[in-house]
Amino acid sequence: MITFKIYSKVIGLALVALTFMACSDTWDDHYDKKGEGMNDATLWQAITQNSNLSNFAKVVQACGYDKSLNSSQVFTVFAPTNDNFTALEADELIAAYNAEKGKVIEDDNTVIKEFIQNHLAMYNHSISDLSNDSLMLMNGKKTMLSASSFGNNTILSKNGHYSNGILFTIQGRAKYFPTVFEYLRKDADLDSIASFFYNTRFYRKEFVPGRSVAGGLENGKTVYLDSVFVQQNDLWDYLWAYTNEEDSTYWMVVPTNKEWKKLIEEYEPYFNYDDNTPFRDSMVYTMPRLAIVDGTTFSRTLNTDAHLTDSALSTSAAETYMSRDYMWGNKNLHYYQFGGKSAENTQKPFAATGIFTGTDNIECSNGQVMKSNDWKIDKLNTFHQWIIIEAENERNIKEYSEVQNSTTKEMEPTVRLMPRTVLNNNSFYGKVWSNEYAEFRELKSTVNHTVRFNIRNVLSNIGYDIYLVTAPALAYDEHATESDRIPNKFSSSISYHLQDGQSETKQLKPSVTTTADEVNYILLAEDFKFPTATFGLTESEPQITLDVTTKVSSSELRTKKFTRTLRIDCIMLVPHGISNVNEERFEIEPHGDGDVFQWLKK
Repeated sequence: MITFKIYSKVIGLALVALTFMACSDTWDDHYDKKGEGMNDATLWQAITQNSNLSNFAKVVQACGYDKSLNSSQVFTVFAPTNDNFTALEADELIAAYNAEKGKVIEDDNTVIKEFIQNHLAMYNHSISDLSNDSLMLMNGKKTMLSASSFGNNTILSKNGHYSNGILFTIQGRAKYFPTVFEYLRKDADLDSIASFFYNTRFYRKEFVPGRSVAGGLENGKTVYLDSVFVQQNDLWDYLWAYTNEEDSTYWMVVPTNKEWKKLIEEYEPYFNYDDNTPFRDSMVYTMPRLAIVDGTTFSRTLNTDAHLTDSALSTSAAETYMSRDYMWGNKNLHYYQFGGKSAENTQKPFAATGIFTGTDNIECSNGQVMKSNDWKIDKLNTFHQWIIIEAENERNIKEYSEVQNSTTKEMEPTVRLMPRTVLNNNSFYGKVWSNEYAEFRELKSTVNHTVRFNIRNVLSNIGYDIYLVTAPALAYDEHATESDRIPNKFSSSISYHLQDGQSETKQLKPSVTTTADEVNYILLAEDFKFPTATFGLTESEPQITLDVTTKVSSSELRTKKFTRTLRIDCIMLVPHGISNVNEERFEIEPHGDGDVFQWLKK
């Protein structure tokens, strides 16, 4: 399971298709073995007795489905005749089945899923002259069944009633139309991404007893007549993109093997965890690959043709401004969204450099795969994110400096946190991040103070510009006295883990002074690279901390040249190279009308 996701995802199950009845059938139609023209033979016996179905029978037997069709289970079979399904085709299918046998889950064997189950449905499904309905096949695919056709195939004979179901013969082999998820494994150019999605650490089949049909007990264990399994893939949950579902429609931008290799080589150094990180090997493998696929899938329910001319929201994008603030530290950050009314024209999804431009598009049963030989999804718009540590949030504070109480001998903090809110009638409203900041009021006037901040979700070996943002006293009180408005002087240092898990501390700025009555953006370090990553880790004791320590002498305090009261808005780790940080607010229009995305997911 993926246990290291930064934010939780909704868990969904995509059921393998076993349905109890089509809309036009009655309960008795499904289970009643008596009827006009009933034959006492089983379906398997009927198939083997028909010489024109010998090629079909050969494949069924080679795949072990002769036992099912000779049992008490009830099926409807659509068998292609030898006239349009040759012995050579049958032999090729058998060879393909044997090549995969034992290497994949049985129901994932290509021949089982795309041929055998593509010609079988559970239970009885007879037709009349008025029939025209969709039918769920054993592999979960839906096909149209009319009075004269099964999908695109002409029905040659119909409603052959046998002891365990109904037999049809059809003119040709039924075509299999893959989902977006299935197509990944069918294209040799996409082997790399397919091996990731089909990796057994994520992908599996699970038996669901509550949805299966019990047939009695044998040796004290329940025997099931009809066993229902569900496909499970943790990556679907992680991405909120159930690309295996037939009733959803997705576009998925996927890198070819060449692009995948290039991206992995670039991204792997960004996810170098220290040697003591739990499940380190799994993290080092998984996280660079998640970084590639996160933000590549687009629900067509939300991304209509009209919307896509302007912007595209992937399934990894935030639903609301509130969730943006929760996930990324500011409501105006808009990761995994491409384009928008405020974006440059070149950033729009179908622009010359847009993410959908130049892809090779393959239609699938539930959308399309968009193969890319020229990857245009920028890491600055996905995983290489701003890290904003709001100072007023207690969770972001590890500890304060302490001194010993001379009377109790207990250690006591030298400052206390006073959260401050900037009101909408204040001239600094909108200039302070989230319109809140922290005032660290001194409890001990005789010493300098240190506030230690936690920093989480950092990438390794990639540059950050580290800023400290301070707020003026006027942002809370426009009538603040002159003594409250004097500047501050402080030093800063940062601690992080080396490869062996040992901590190293580096001074950033030995002495910095703020400017009174201004929001100060103070660059503590430029293009700073951490040797190890914490991205995606759930840390009770974060590996990375940043200290801010006042450096005000007693004489400076006495003459009111500087104050030891710290007013800190936030700490920001900004991807190196982004300019005008103090003006950048990522202002962008939501996708659709209003402040809340009309987010529709399957």
